[in-house]
Amino acid sequence: MERILIVSAADKAYRALCSVLTGGGVRAEFSLARSGVEARRGLAQTEYSLIFVNTPLPDEFGHELAQAAAHETLAGVLLLAAAEVSDAVSEKVELDGVFVLPKPLDRVMLFQALRMARAARSRLTGLQSENRKLLRRIEDIRLVDRAKCLLIECRGMTEPEAHAYIERRAMDRRQTKRAAAEAILNGEA
Repeated sequence: MERILIVSAADKAYRALCSVLTGGGVRAEFSLARSGVEARRGLAQTEYSLIFVNTPLPDEFGHELAQAAAHETLAGVLLLAAAEVSDAVSEKVELDGVFVLPKPLDRVMLFQALRMARAARSRLTGLQSENRKLLRRIEDIRLVDRAKCLLIECRGMTEPEAHAYIERRAMDRRQTKRAAAEAILNGEA
């Protein structure tokens, strides 16, 4: 089930948005934050899939909060602004990945923006997963290189000999090259 944070000073707007979303088939756990400060506290404690910011907020306009949420979380961020300022606000936040919707809300536009925010979130989640895999591979390479250096310095091996030694050790013990390198670095050679 999705978690959706709605940041709005007005309880009426919160209830109306929840009603429209659930009426449109969105199954979610909704949370309300009444100010930018309260929203930031909630974002630090909970991971949300979608964030709606209904401007203006009592302690800030709300575009700064939307930008921060877009940078610091993987959530899709939708900013609701009065129609007369929505274009100006959009220019400020669209490069940060924030979707701006003019108020009063058009149901069709709301659900279209919701689908786009979900698609963007899905893409970001995939990129983050790929990034983690690449960072893990870089760390593996660093560990193997450190183990090779240790073998070269302490055992007088050449680089190809050290590389072959680590690969052979990993195969013989049915472990990854990373585990073999860690064992060598821990003095278990």
